[in-house]
Amino acid sequence: QVQLVESGGGLVQAGGSLRLSCGASGRTFSMYAMGWFRQAPGKEREFVAAISWSGGSGYYADSVKGRFTISRDNAKNTVYLQMNSLKPEDTAVYYCAARTYYRDSYHLPGEYNYWGQGTQVTVSS
Repeated sequence: QVQLVESGGGLVQAGGSLRLSCGASGRTFSMYAMGWFRQAPGKEREFVAAISWSGGSGYYADSVKGRFTISRDNAKNTVYLQMNSLKPEDTAVYYCAARTYYRDSYHLPGEYNYWGQGTQVTVSS
């Protein structure tokens, strides 16, 4: 089992920045990848960013590329999502996810087997 806890959400004006954190505990040695997804009211959960737990660069949705950066600190079992130049359309509940098996893709919610409880991000115009 892997437990995930997100933090860092809040209210910010358009153009501002927030940094989300996701702390993992439990069988963290079994993780292959971690990702961030978001879900706005009335919409499906969508991919934001992901990163392999062993190395390499991040993967991003086109809508956040160039504005968001995913990073990890393996020693702290923590993944971060730095969000800059925020827009009102970034408003959503942001979820951290982890998976304990290999897949070629990173953007499908169904391929993650552990989820955090979510943290609200609200961007005002």
